[in-house]
Amino acid sequence: MRYLLFSIILLPISALAEEIRPFTTDGCSSFPNGTFEQNQLWLSCCTAHDYQYWQGGTYEERLAADEELESCVAEVGEPEIAVLMLGGVRVGGSPYLPTRFRWGYGWPYLRGYKELTESELAQIKALESSEEH
Repeated sequence: MRYLLFSIILLPISALAEEIRPFTTDGCSSFPNGTFEQNQLWLSCCTAHDYQYWQGGTYEERLAADEELESCVAEVGEPEIAVLMLGGVRVGGSPYLPTRFRWGYGWPYLRGYKELTESELAQIKALESSEEH
């Protein structure tokens, strides 16, 4: 186990665990939520994508989340928009950009890519449970 010397007291690094903020979504961020005729056509796709981005995780999980967004938008009948959105999230969703919509935005900035721990997953599950009530 790794330890941190702090004021002459040894604490396990896990004792300094970070907390995730409650889930928030801004819809499709800086992109329309749908067409002029159906102004929320792919909003549910973006909300699901935001939920995955809020949690963060590994690079592979981000890639899968982005591909799910593309697939979802294509399934609502907008395959060209889906490709455009995929390009946007691949460029703009980096965890290293100080944006409100970066990968892992629920955690403090500069988390980067890393697997969620059991403790972090428990935090997420607790927030999910509190939102259901």
